[in-house]
Formats: sequence, C-alpha cells, structure tokens
Amino acid sequence: MLHNKACVLVIEDDPRILRLEQMVLEKEGYTVLTSLTAEEALETLAEISPSLIVLDVGLPGMDGFAACYQIREVSQVPIIMVTGRDFNEDKIKGLEIGADDYITKPFSPNELAARVKAALRRSAMSTGVIEPTVQIGDLFVDFISNRVMLANREVLLSDTEYRLLCYLARNAGRIVTRDQILERIWGEEYSGEDHLLHVTIGRLRLKLEDPARKPKYIITRRGIGYSFPIEDEYVGYGSRLA
Repeated sequence: MLHNKACVLVIEDDPRILRLEQMVLEKEGYTVLTSLTAEEALETLAEISPSLIVLDVGLPGMDGFAACYQIREVSQVPIIMVTGRDFNEDKIKGLEIGADDYITKPFSPNELAARVKAALRRSAMSTGVIEPTVQIGDLFVDFISNRVMLANREVLLSDTEYRLLCYLARNAGRIVTRDQILERIWGEEYSGEDHLLHVTIGRLRLKLEDPARKPKYIITRRGIGYSFPIEDEYVGYGSRLA
C-alpha cells in the first residue's frame, strides 16, 4: 500500500504532542522523522525528501508560515499545517502560501491519520497515480466515463457542475478556498465572484444532497471555502491530541 511506504516529517515544538503524533503515524505504518524547530527541519530537508510534512504554525523562532513559504520555494511536498488558533485568516493564509491542508488543535488520532492519508492520496494522483473513480457513501464519480451515480442512479450535471464536483472530489479531505475554486473552474478573471460559486454549489447540492439534512458531500468551511469528505471522516473521532 502507498501510505505504508511513506516518510512523514513532523515539526512540532511541544515534545509531548510531537511524541503522540509520531506514535499515531508509526502505528499507521509510516516512517516518521521529527523536528522541534523549523530551522532544524530545513536542515533535515536539505538531506532527505519526505513524502509529507506535518507543520505546526506556532513554532519558536521561524514560525510555520515562514517555514511553509521557504519549503515551497524548493519543494512541492504535501504540507499539513497544525494550528492552535481557530481563525479563518490563519487557515486561508496557510492555504494561500502553499499548505495542502490544516488541522486545528485539539484533534484526534483518527483525524490526523485520515488527513495524512488523504494528502498522500492526492499527491499520488498529481504525480501520475490516478484513481479512476471516487466513492463516498452512495455517491460514485467515474472520471473516465464522466458519469456520476447516486444510490445507483445516474445524476445529470452541467459541464460546470461536473467539473466543480470533480475538482472537489480529486481534493477529497482538503479544504479549497473560494478563490482557488473560482480560478480553477471559471478562470483567474473570476476571482472574488463568490455569488457565481454559491449558485453553482447550490445547484449541485439540489442534485446530490438530501435537502432535509446537513450536506454530507459538499461541505461548507465557513469563511474559507468548501471540501469533499474522505471515507475516514465518517469514523467517530475518539480521544483528542493536544
């Protein structure tokens, strides 16, 4: 399996949390490297190329944002940022400077494992290991035949609706900002046209979601954007780290 061969670099200044994260990921079969500071991590990256980085924002000295920026200058390795502050501004900043995802403390072992698994899956897709289909619950998306099935019935989507759904599905488990979606689906000149995105999301939900229930396929991340779930997110989270 892909994730059992992956090497994860965890950057966290709290030794207790660092050890807990290391134990969780090693239990999942990953090789885990650890650093207490961004400076130490950058030295490690000069010698080793990990499959993924888990990067805390609130590091002493060089913080996680500065570290992410420096890493992105030389590498496209997936980065999951960890923050203790539930501020949308921080999350948007991290995504815009190159982070692939973020986790807010406190989080559970299952959530950490699920986020890492999803980020590695997306990374494999972007480097040529393409998953031909995605299935979450009753929703099935076939990227080869361009068909969408819900509870074994085909769902007819417009071209824009289909491309939007595919973009979210290919980034399953990751939050994508409104501007990232607008630029990818409509073009750079549509940046800031939130109403256009909201209308299209609304049409998609009418076709895919149960109107009497909370959306389970196209999830609103308030103040940031949207996400498509991964199967692991249906698992109950248990005790939390941090």
